[in-house]
Amino acid sequence: MDRVRIGIVGFGGMGSSHSEYLSRGEVPQAELVAVADTAPERLQYAREKFGGKVKVFESAGALFAAKAVDAILIATPHYDHPPIAIEAFKNGLHVLTEKPAGVYTRQVREMNEAAAKSGKVFGIMFQMRTGGVYQKMRDLVNSSELGELRRCVYLCTDWFRSQCYYDSGGWRATWAGEGGGVLLNQCPHSLDVWQWICGMPKRVRAFCHFGKYHRIEVEDDVTAYVEYPNGATGLFLATTGEAPGVNRLEVSGDRGMLALEHGKLVFRRTRVSVAQWTQETDQAFAGPECWTCEVPGGSGGEQHRGVTKAFVNAILKGTPLVARGEEGLRSLELSNAMLLSAWTDQWVDLPINDGLFHEKLQERIKTSKFQKTGAGSTMDFSKSWK
Repeated sequence: MDRVRIGIVGFGGMGSSHSEYLSRGEVPQAELVAVADTAPERLQYAREKFGGKVKVFESAGALFAAKAVDAILIATPHYDHPPIAIEAFKNGLHVLTEKPAGVYTRQVREMNEAAAKSGKVFGIMFQMRTGGVYQKMRDLVNSSELGELRRCVYLCTDWFRSQCYYDSGGWRATWAGEGGGVLLNQCPHSLDVWQWICGMPKRVRAFCHFGKYHRIEVEDDVTAYVEYPNGATGLFLATTGEAPGVNRLEVSGDRGMLALEHGKLVFRRTRVSVAQWTQETDQAFAGPECWTCEVPGGSGGEQHRGVTKAFVNAILKGTPLVARGEEGLRSLELSNAMLLSAWTDQWVDLPINDGLFHEKLQERIKTSKFQKTGAGSTMDFSKSWK
């Protein structure tokens, strides 16, 4: 194989966005040959957009049956990600899926098992990992430069969304259609880089507010506290109801603190171990000498295009992915744990109880009396990328 024929499943805002760089030939040795969607108006849009150069299918199943592609890029609503991926693996296709991996961990574990059995390449669209500052921050945390993790704080309050955003798309902001709010839609990328840099905590205690700022039934404001195996602690805050908001990740260790904000990574490094200084100094108030420097982190990366390039190269050359599809379970487990903690008003240990979360989610779907207002529409999601 010297090229990869790609089909996009789900031709809404994100699907059509992915089609732009693919149709322009910006991913070497990849060719967009098909799109699939269940909405007739989206299929008509695809026919007009590509002028017959890209095949159009009314379902993922029809696309699979046509044997027209080597790989698919899934950009459907969240619940559909695992079943479509599983069916694609059964049909011998490579899979790149949009975030989140799914809505609940049980279905994602099933998807990961299907991927392992298939032997096909499986990637997930965690494009924030392509950013140089995130890569540099992870390198500093995982090396001896920062020392042992002590605390991390991630403020993700710049995800502002208006009511018209939530009114768009009949599935959005409902338990039955989307399965969650800010945690499942806006925060998978943030939760991914958080655990990618700091690792997974051992337990979570979260407080979620549902429809605090919008006419929705899912969460739009979250505060979560986590504990790590080594005793370190962390705090995660996210909302779609504040403006202008902030996006800031702080990680403190035994040798100083890293702070990432506005694409700028600052390292306040102590000359000696904080633990050592605490025990040995004869100064009651002064901390160890600290040097502050801005860490060069490079560009913001190629984002979605870069993830897709790595996916194609993994198929053709066996080179590494930006993010293996199986890793999508981690950020989803964090968001599931936060919701479950809020629903049960107690600590949640990781790994999460898959069955209990699914049970609680189904209860909310069955008892929902939420009536969505506003006309659905397909938006340009390029404005939402950070």
